[in-house]
Amino acid sequence: MMEIITAEQLMEYLGDYILDAKPKEISEIQRLNYEQNMSDAMAILHKLQTGLDVNVKFTGVRVFEYTPECIVFDLLDIPLYHGWLVDPQIADIVKAVGNCSYNQLVEKIICCKQSDNSELVSEGFVAEQFLNNTATQLTYHGLCELTSAVQEGELCVFFRNNHFSTMTKYKGQLYLLVTDQGFLTEEKVVWESLHNVDGDGNFCDSEFHLRPPSDPETVYRGQQDQIDQDYLMALSLQQEQQSQDIDWEQIPEGISDLELAKKLQEEEDRRASQYYQEQEQAVAAAAQVQQVQGAASPASGRQSGSSERKRKEPREKEREKEKEKNSCVIL
Repeated sequence: MMEIITAEQLMEYLGDYILDAKPKEISEIQRLNYEQNMSDAMAILHKLQTGLDVNVKFTGVRVFEYTPECIVFDLLDIPLYHGWLVDPQIADIVKAVGNCSYNQLVEKIICCKQSDNSELVSEGFVAEQFLNNTATQLTYHGLCELTSAVQEGELCVFFRNNHFSTMTKYKGQLYLLVTDQGFLTEEKVVWESLHNVDGDGNFCDSEFHLRPPSDPETVYRGQQDQIDQDYLMALSLQQEQQSQDIDWEQIPEGISDLELAKKLQEEEDRRASQYYQEQEQAVAAAAQVQQVQGAASPASGRQSGSSERKRKEPREKEREKEKEKNSCVIL
């Protein structure tokens, strides 16, 4: 019955669920394997707040290159889908892409372009054209396979364009949960249909009845803000990957979940402290600029407003402190 939930609460719930979902009657080998998977999942659980690195393969809607991030979905028993598939009827693309993952295909294209073999060069060109023509990361063949694979009423996760969306199927039609910032004030808009590769679906309410946005202009502006935030998040992820503060390979294998959680919390606190310091420096710099601008204003304006400003300054500082105290910072 909660209307608002924080990322910290979600992380806590997920961590508790993974610990509680441990199978009871299993063999010793299975138990050790599960505990290893659980430890790996806990190590990357914090990435859910920023983004997970998954690598699709173009042969099936459930086929991903196995990475530690995939363990989280396995332990939580949440199906992960994508729709970026090669049409098996187009032989030259099937041959060029093969069983490659996205990362492997990009490397293959680079190698083929540098080859002296004309056949390899041609194959690299076909693979590159496939990536360019399917930049939306959803093909019609993939959409058909998705519609067939997802079960009626199933709740799952759909991966596309480095985004994870909640997906379900209702009366044979796929729907994605609407989470863009532009729909924050659109209480009736809950789902968006996924029926073509261009992304212009129909908006629906919680009962899957058509419900167009009441203010399309506000929604558009909000979506643009969301795109800007996504870009900043991508930059943040890139910087984080370039300067990893925790070397997971050097963490002892026998470390307990509690010790690992403490390490993660310490790192999160350090980053939060650094962020707040940067914010305070930015506020101080802005205040300094305002003081310089105020000093450059006409003398008469300074004299007439000086006594008034002295009376207001303490109250304004109190309000600023109260505002900072109640502000919500998105990391």
